Amino acid sequence: MASISKPQLSIFWFRRDLRLEDNVGLFQALQNCKTVLPIFIFDANILDELAADDARLTFIHSTLDTINQRFLKHGRSLLVLKGNPLDVWNQLVNEYEIQSVYFNKDYEPYARERDGKVSDFLRDQNISVHSFKDQVIFEENEIVKPNGLPYSIYTPYKNKWLELFQLTDTRPLARPSFSPLFEKEFAFPSLESLGFRKSSIQVHPFSLNIENYATTRDVPSIDGTSYLSPHLRFGTVSPRQIIAQLKPNDATFLSELIWREFFMHILFHHPRVVQHNFKPAYDGIKWINNEDDFAKWCDGKTGYPMVDAGMRQLNQTGYMHNRVRMIAAGFLCKHLLIDWRWGEAYFAEKLLDYDLSANNGNWQWAAGTGCDAAPYFRIFNPLEQQKKFDSDFTYVKKWIPEFGTMKYVAPIVEHTFARKRAIEVYKAGIRQ
Repeated sequence: MASISKPQLSIFWFRRDLRLEDNVGLFQALQNCKTVLPIFIFDANILDELAADDARLTFIHSTLDTINQRFLKHGRSLLVLKGNPLDVWNQLVNEYEIQSVYFNKDYEPYARERDGKVSDFLRDQNISVHSFKDQVIFEENEIVKPNGLPYSIYTPYKNKWLELFQLTDTRPLARPSFSPLFEKEFAFPSLESLGFRKSSIQVHPFSLNIENYATTRDVPSIDGTSYLSPHLRFGTVSPRQIIAQLKPNDATFLSELIWREFFMHILFHHPRVVQHNFKPAYDGIKWINNEDDFAKWCDGKTGYPMVDAGMRQLNQTGYMHNRVRMIAAGFLCKHLLIDWRWGEAYFAEKLLDYDLSANNGNWQWAAGTGCDAAPYFRIFNPLEQQKKFDSDFTYVKKWIPEFGTMKYVAPIVEHTFARKRAIEVYKAGIRQ
């Protein structure tokens, strides 16, 4: 009996690059391959840690649907799969005669391990593998010290980044032709068929109307942020596209993009920071880790209005204003002496823009245990922060309707006492 020939094609694997324009790996696949099948894999190893109605899953599914609709206009479509990536690739190899696979690099520890296993498997099948820099302007070994070692301090990293940026072409790529895409219309799966449910929390569209960003970004009652971070996280826009739209006076905003790459640089070179202090000298800190206090922090019931408003905003919307994140994180670590890893895990569960490197880097900064972190004795007074950045209580009242009434809880710890206790505990726990 004659065997049925399998379709010959190349594959582009979408991951955290959910866009068609200025997508380096997709562009290269369409430029260099005769037939390209675009796929997305809902990774069971990641999904097992998420709720079925996680807002990020809803956003990813909706974004994939938008991409698929674009493809359908050209008589093509996106193949969406779910499972352990290695199992899925084994299935694909059995169904198609795959000549090459294209994808954009991911720099997180799990992703690097996954991509290594998948790449080894594909090469064992005599399939060529092509990976590309896409989600950053400069990747792990492009911004290093003169001796080749990685930076651990932001300012010299930033200076080197800006120096190299002046010499680098970062213009977005031209729009690719979709004609090489595989001519088949796959059924696009519903959220429910994938085992998910639609979330009531939505991702905001981003805006680069940021002329007053430097002066308004610290005021939580003003809608002065870009809402860009989830879009960079999932790649609905590229950093090249963003930078192409910035004006010369948008230096503060550009600095935030550089911070993003700095924390990715740290995570790549020091993957142990996922579970350990960047500064081992801080390993001796004796956290109190009171579970009742942690629950009150999570619920926004600490009696400190700025902290509570932020946590309630996070719980209800998946967002928290950047200045308030700093206040809430510092309060957990220093006022309550709760391990930063507890807070980092809670933010990872709730934040729409959760990105391992940034979340980890900022939590360790707040705790004083990270690279280039605030010194341990720098302890924000949440009440003074509230006076400075929300003096008329606009932000506080928006998220705490009972504020100013007898229903609002009393502070769970007194600031002066907590500050003194934190300094003593840190000082005793830090190895000199």
